[in-house]
Amino acid sequence: LEPLQVKFWFQNKRTQMKAQHERSENQQLRAENEKLRADNIRFKEALSNATCPNCGGPAAIGEMSFDEQQLRIENARLREEIDRISGIAAKYVGKPLVSYPNMSPHLPSRSSLDLGVGGFGPQSGIVGDIYGSGAGDLLRTVGPPTEADKPMIIELAVAAMEELIRMAQTVEPLWVPTPDNSTEILNVEEYFRTFPRGIGPTPLGLKSEASRDSAVVIMNHMNLVEILMDVNQWAAVFSGIVSRAMTLEVLSTGVAGNYNGALQVMTAEFQVPSPLVPTRENYFVRYCKQHGDGTWAVVDVSLDVLRPSPVPRCRRRPSGCLIQELPNGYSKVVWIEHAEVDDRAVHNIYRALVNSGLAFGAKRWVCTLDRQCERLASVLATNMPAGEGGVITSPEGRKSMLKLAERMVMSFCAGVGASTAHTWTTLSGSGADDVRVMTRKSMDDPGRPPGIVLSAATSFWMPVPPKRVFDFLRDENSRSEWDILSNGGLVQEMAHIANGRDPGNCVSLLRVNSANSSQSNMLILQESCTDSTGSYVIYAPVDIVAMNVVLNGGDPDYVALLPSGFAILPDGPVAG
Repeated sequence: LEPLQVKFWFQNKRTQMKAQHERSENQQLRAENEKLRADNIRFKEALSNATCPNCGGPAAIGEMSFDEQQLRIENARLREEIDRISGIAAKYVGKPLVSYPNMSPHLPSRSSLDLGVGGFGPQSGIVGDIYGSGAGDLLRTVGPPTEADKPMIIELAVAAMEELIRMAQTVEPLWVPTPDNSTEILNVEEYFRTFPRGIGPTPLGLKSEASRDSAVVIMNHMNLVEILMDVNQWAAVFSGIVSRAMTLEVLSTGVAGNYNGALQVMTAEFQVPSPLVPTRENYFVRYCKQHGDGTWAVVDVSLDVLRPSPVPRCRRRPSGCLIQELPNGYSKVVWIEHAEVDDRAVHNIYRALVNSGLAFGAKRWVCTLDRQCERLASVLATNMPAGEGGVITSPEGRKSMLKLAERMVMSFCAGVGASTAHTWTTLSGSGADDVRVMTRKSMDDPGRPPGIVLSAATSFWMPVPPKRVFDFLRDENSRSEWDILSNGGLVQEMAHIANGRDPGNCVSLLRVNSANSSQSNMLILQESCTDSTGSYVIYAPVDIVAMNVVLNGGDPDYVALLPSGFAILPDGPVAG
């Protein structure tokens, strides 16, 4: 062939492939159009056949919640959203987005982020896997959305994203500072005036809670997005708040190899580390979107309107975070929490904490994220930081010990709250000093001793600042004053790993030198962590042989642990 003929052949081939691609795209958009037209016809028939719930006669159009004009507007808006997403997908990957039915598989990792949570099963988080499911458990009974529900879910998600951005960026009159400028209060009247769309007015019996907080965290913005959009990583990082979580269906995985446009229907249960505070169960859609270079937003909004049940005890208005990329791998996070709850069952000892917003509000999410980002930076460190050492002699051993401590903390948080996945039984007395117990069976789990496991929990108030209690409990020198495991022996710190700026955030390996020479020495693994919303001191006795394997870089998942510990919470907004 002549060079000119070769050139024409390639030009013709490109033109042919482009025509085939456009023809395929047009066919798919035409199918979406037909589907929308069919939905429109179905809604019109529903309008024409509607009856009055009071008299049984035909209902006038004006009495319906959606009239024909509203349906046309919604259909047009949905068509624009479909065209936009299809255009983005065609530009980057050459094909429309895929919708996954029912339970989704584990999403492929978008980065090298390693949180050590691979053992909890695909797309379901934490407590439900450890403790099983309770009888009337909402999180297990709710199913994936129907095809008819999906247009409404998309519409709710798009509106929620718009609301979250404005809530994160707007100041007065929407957010009003308190007299001492310590926090902000949402102006409810201004809120409903600014956002007339959404999930409707506050139901009777529920009270509104709204908070906003921000922080600069030591993590890349894309890694933060990945944590929020992967249910396993999300439940692991926020294990003190998220007792259970599950992805019911992935409506969109995003485009161009990232989470821009990702849409997931989820359930989650939020907790305070005490059986005296009822958990908050939520059924919601999570939507992730990129807003310009280096700025992302992730929003949740409740889907209770799709659930055939009585008024929920907790309903989540648009909540989530705005993530902005900063230099040197840092990110600025603005977090919004906005919910309507029935908090009448909260015990009096925790009522001030819940009312202050430190239990479920934005400040707790932000403080937890900040602390966990510092911990993750410690896990990913490839060198041995100065000042650490002792019996840890290699970066591999250091990482294995941190992973073991992480599993210990997650197991403690999973077992101390009021999750409906398990049932607490009150043993004695009345009031806050009750001792509550729970039993469960452990079988075929290398990470826990086999047999019947007994858990006990109690809550009490102390007229002492939380920091003083935290420092006393985490100090190995005062351990013999309260820990029966030490049996009056001398406690020595064998290894110490710092997990952040605060010296209270650390993992320690303690050796108990028994006062009785006939008894063998014991090792205790301990992690302590603290922030302005609460502190933990969590520990577990560990087998010496198994711990030696871990310190040499071995797999920590096969070390049997039964953690104990303390959750130290402030008594309301002022430390006390």
